[in-house]
Amino acid sequence: MGRTIGIFDSGVGGLSVLHHIRAILPDANLIYVADSGHVPYGDKSPAYIEARSLALTRFLLSQGAEAIVIACNTATAAAAHTLRVKFGKLPIVAMEPAVKPAVAATRSGVVGVLATVGTLESARFAALLEKYAGKVKIVTQGCPGLVDVVERGDLHSTEARRLIERYTEPLLKQNADTLILGCTHYPFLAPLIRDVVGEGIALVDTGAAVARELKRRVDVELPSRAIAGVTGTEIFFTSGDAEQATKIMSLLWGVAVEVKPLPQEFI
Repeated sequence: MGRTIGIFDSGVGGLSVLHHIRAILPDANLIYVADSGHVPYGDKSPAYIEARSLALTRFLLSQGAEAIVIACNTATAAAAHTLRVKFGKLPIVAMEPAVKPAVAATRSGVVGVLATVGTLESARFAALLEKYAGKVKIVTQGCPGLVDVVERGDLHSTEARRLIERYTEPLLKQNADTLILGCTHYPFLAPLIRDVVGEGIALVDTGAAVARELKRRVDVELPSRAIAGVTGTEIFFTSGDAEQATKIMSLLWGVAVEVKPLPQEFI
């Protein structure tokens, strides 16, 4: 019996993190909740996101989760502290925009951040900048609409390209040579972003670092009970339309999956 990890995001974006978790913890049983009935989080109040995060964590615990990953930068900013206080001993691993590695990577001394408005306005993000920016100039860009195109699976659409052009242009004009993908939905747009900005710009996301931190925590706090050679399972839930989620999440996960509706009391 492998360890059971619960993962939630405002929608399907956290699947970009789930890919990294599956690669590093092949024996873990993964339960993923897409809160697509409430997406996007970026334009919601911190109190609203905190309430959703509490509900989703309670649901994941009811399903046997022994650790939680907040696979959403906006939910991390609004709710990570509250969840850690409320669920004291539970390992909770959260997202942070990758300011530290981006600052290390830049050659021009300018780093651009693509993120939701909620992430950019958070005190947590401000503290990250203060801690790691140093002499590097950080320029930020809120990206309304980008989460929505990923939720629809429009990864190569004209609309997606137009939004990416609009949001990256001001950052490139300020000489940014490194772009932080500050939302878990955005790595799914990385090929299109790369196409728009060219090969000379570094794209930095946080999924692999989150997976490594999760493995570090669970190896210490939840020693493996896995039988060698046994692969963990994945179960998917959504607070949105389950039929639509099945289609989009199968596309993003890379194999056909069945997405179950979240029980009514958690919606």
